[in-house]
Amino acid sequence: MMYFLQGDIMNVAVLISGRGSNLNAILEAERNNKISKAQIKLVISNNSKAEGLKFAKEYDKKIICLESNNFKSKEAYDKELAQIIKSFNIDLIVLAGFMRILSPSFIKHFENKIINVHPSLLPAFPGLNAQKQALECGVKITGCTVHFVNEKVDEGPIILQKTVDVKEDDTEFSLSNKILEKEHEILPLAIKLISENRVNIHKNKVRTV
Repeated sequence: MMYFLQGDIMNVAVLISGRGSNLNAILEAERNNKISKAQIKLVISNNSKAEGLKFAKEYDKKIICLESNNFKSKEAYDKELAQIIKSFNIDLIVLAGFMRILSPSFIKHFENKIINVHPSLLPAFPGLNAQKQALECGVKITGCTVHFVNEKVDEGPIILQKTVDVKEDDTEFSLSNKILEKEHEILPLAIKLISENRVNIHKNKVRTV
């Protein structure tokens, strides 16, 4: 199946929880016309104090803070989140450091319309502390992955990956920074490919055209 857009320009919502460096990379790419067929229409955070919201303000983007602790359950939170996203006619949801596990019902509703960036070469080192896992395993190469989100954590179809070398003197901090630089490259690129209808999903594998 090819990715389906509602119009000529893809409406994007970026979800964040923290510092928002990947959000900044996406906004810079949009400003520099590197993702000309996409527009960042909405930034949502589950943390009203998220540092990354400053980037959304700098680029004059619509911001909605949906605090997690204001809801009785994950399902109630995700229901409200879904309603907001639908009201803005969003074509693609980008998880850029959004520290919540989305409910199966939410993911099913937006099937193949949610992407995430993860700091490892999936399927290696899924979940939390991927950089620490890589160091503890002694791998020589790691990296980052942009993938579609499905109901299993970090197991959705892989769109793009980028590698980094692991040096003997690397720490979790230094390795994280090296990987983050690559995340800033491939996340905007994935948005570009999807917005240009160049992404094809077939039997849990992604092909680009």
